[in-house]
Amino acid sequence: MLSDSYPEMSRDSRASESPEKIPFNQPALTGREIEYVSAAIGSRKHSGDGDFTRRCHESLEKLGFRKPLLTTSCTSALEMAALLLNVHAGDEVIVPSYTFVSTANAFALRGATIRFADSLIEQPNVDPAEVERLVSPRTKAICVVHYAGVACDMDRILAVAQSVGASVVEDAAQAIFSSYRGRPLGSIGSFGAFSFHETKNISCGEGGFLAVNEAPYDVQAEIVREKGTNRSAFFRGEVDKYGWVALGSSYLPSEILAAFLLAQLEKAEDFQQRRLRVWERYRRHLADLALAGAFSLPVIPSFATNNAHMFYVVCRHADEQCGLIEELKAEGISAVFHYQSLHSSPYFKSAHDGRALPNSDRYSDCLVRLPLFPDLQDKHVDRICNVIERYYEKSL
Repeated sequence: MLSDSYPEMSRDSRASESPEKIPFNQPALTGREIEYVSAAIGSRKHSGDGDFTRRCHESLEKLGFRKPLLTTSCTSALEMAALLLNVHAGDEVIVPSYTFVSTANAFALRGATIRFADSLIEQPNVDPAEVERLVSPRTKAICVVHYAGVACDMDRILAVAQSVGASVVEDAAQAIFSSYRGRPLGSIGSFGAFSFHETKNISCGEGGFLAVNEAPYDVQAEIVREKGTNRSAFFRGEVDKYGWVALGSSYLPSEILAAFLLAQLEKAEDFQQRRLRVWERYRRHLADLALAGAFSLPVIPSFATNNAHMFYVVCRHADEQCGLIEELKAEGISAVFHYQSLHSSPYFKSAHDGRALPNSDRYSDCLVRLPLFPDLQDKHVDRICNVIERYYEKSL
């Protein structure tokens, strides 16, 4: 936990005294993680799909997911979705350019042609109008990313997908505990992929889960997750032997990770309330600067909820992004940029069709993420905001 106090310093004394460091992220702990991990170790059942995995699945079902399957990461969950949809060479998959590489990589590994879509001008989520322009009879899937835990316009995306018979996959890595018109994010498309990485609202270091939202995929999802075998059916007594029945891979996390995760799930509401307090304090403190045109703040559409996964500002240009990050760094505050547009990445640039994606590039060049975690105190948020205000005194 961060220190309860930090020195009040004048601007003249900053150079001679080291300010208290504020990290970008600090995973919260409930106090029961070690207890549960010790119990998992003591059970002598360390591989996946034991009692702790079952209890995690039950907790996730209570959140509104009909068939959650713990995975080793959100990347694993996305790869499972690509396998379950039988994505292959000749298929096209529409993906936002402003996202982490795993979103596209899961489908590129299956041989699909990736069609990158631009973001909205007012927020980093994918622009449905761009998806409408890119969709074709070759579109096998549309993968949306609920950036910062804020919902994409799912009704519009689903309508586009239905028009060509494509499936929708939700990359909900940042979206646990958020919803769209009352429905949990990740429960709306054919599949939802979630992350429990240490930077997420709840975590087990590395982990995730796949939400299987359509019953016809239930059995096949278990097979894909178990290396392409019907091992899960065997342990339920449905077959007398298990063997290789489909393509798959090793996507199960250990019981040790599931035990850690269960402790986090049990305290999720507390974590959420603390994150929301931090998020709202940032918003109130920085609202006047945003109105003055210094930067833009996160936009929460009327159809979406806010899970306080992230607080960011969008600067006016790239030099300002770098300058603000450096100013905060000089004060011992870790703030960071985010995704670099995938359509212009070293790997994909030569394969891109040449379309300009100006909004994606603008977020790459201008977005700054501020520290946000449950143990961040009000005075730390105020200190961060004060540094931001001083920075903009020079340009407003």
